[in-house]
Amino acid sequence: MDWFQRISFFYNLIRPVLDVSILAFIIYKGYDLLMKTQAAQLIKGAGFLVFVYGFAYFLKLTTLQWILNFLAPGLFIAVAIVFQPELRKIIMRLGQGEWFRLDSKPRLGQLEAVLTAAEVLSEQKRGALVVFPRNINIKNITDTGTRLNADLSSSLIVTIFAYDGPLHDGALVVQGGKIIAAGCFLPLSDQQDIRKSFGTRHRAALGMSEQSDSIVLVVSEETGAISLAYDGKLFYDLSTIEVQRKLKELLDRENRESTATPVEDGKDVFVER
Repeated sequence: MDWFQRISFFYNLIRPVLDVSILAFIIYKGYDLLMKTQAAQLIKGAGFLVFVYGFAYFLKLTTLQWILNFLAPGLFIAVAIVFQPELRKIIMRLGQGEWFRLDSKPRLGQLEAVLTAAEVLSEQKRGALVVFPRNINIKNITDTGTRLNADLSSSLIVTIFAYDGPLHDGALVVQGGKIIAAGCFLPLSDQQDIRKSFGTRHRAALGMSEQSDSIVLVVSEETGAISLAYDGKLFYDLSTIEVQRKLKELLDRENRESTATPVEDGKDVFVER
């Protein structure tokens, strides 16, 4: 048996495993993407229609089959219109996401610097927005602010947010132990069921979590409450211990599977879909 035959024989052995593995990876990533964009409704709706059609086909319900076949093109268009925001988010994530990228996550000491600054700003009732990117590239957001690439420190964060400077109203972007940019503009949420008392910061934090997989820490200027926004949800008025635990969990690569689990011991959870 020559080398070509050996390679061909070995490839024929591993080909089914490789085929199934790649398909499983694509299905898993697709499911994970849908869950993170709050598009589970799409899966449930499609599954229900498939079940109804299968039920009609199995029992030979010709009238129901004819109606479903007649309505199928219209239903497809209706789904595309109703779920347009979710489909747009999915396409954006496919274009921006980097599945195999390994980002350097902030160490616990670096998270302590952010939390210390958040506590100080909370006591002073000074608003703040801090963005922690994960897998999705947010260069379009950092480009709206001022590039700093500065070492992460609580004193620098307090300085930026504690005084009415030019960077006060924007957001900080923290990645890899650095303050990448400050004064960044975040997209506002398009959700309609947000608490009326929430200001622009909370809406911006929620909007950022809807359009990316970033985690956003918010300090309220009115109440001093510290909140987290991620996966299209806002978890309001958390304790420092809760924020520290959840940030460490969400930013840890080994615990990434738990990022869709809400904070169970938070005081209030709003804007659940």
